[in-house]
Amino acid sequence: MAGIEQAEIQALLPHRYPFLLVDRIKELEPNRRIVGIKNVTVNEPFFLGHFPGRPVMPGVLIIEAMAQAGGVLAFKSGGPIGKPVVYMTGIDEAKFRRPVVPGDQLRFEVDVLKKRPPFWKMQGKAFVDNELVCEAVVTAMVTEEKK
Repeated sequence: MAGIEQAEIQALLPHRYPFLLVDRIKELEPNRRIVGIKNVTVNEPFFLGHFPGRPVMPGVLIIEAMAQAGGVLAFKSGGPIGKPVVYMTGIDEAKFRRPVVPGDQLRFEVDVLKKRPPFWKMQGKAFVDNELVCEAVVTAMVTEEKK
């Protein structure tokens, strides 16, 4: 499947600035795999305090961005009929290899390990250029938003 631009990502995910952490989807294979992009800019609000004079993207936000890409994958794979919502239920085997700084472009590769609706288990890897900077196994529950 072809890429997905920002407008469609916003139609799928409930996140908004400053917490929407996926800029574009480059590849998508429903029920299997997704590749997403996050352009890391010096204007990110978290850099004000993490860390002044030496900005580093928080690792938890890298994992959150991978999980958001995984949410797009789940929604595009035939998720709930109503307004879908994703709740992260676990993070395992997280490893951080090097800092992510302004000017980096993160590429997320997220693969489905197991799917048993409403639960998904995915392996996420984040790269800058071709260097692995973070990896984790993320589990999530994809359900319909309750009013």
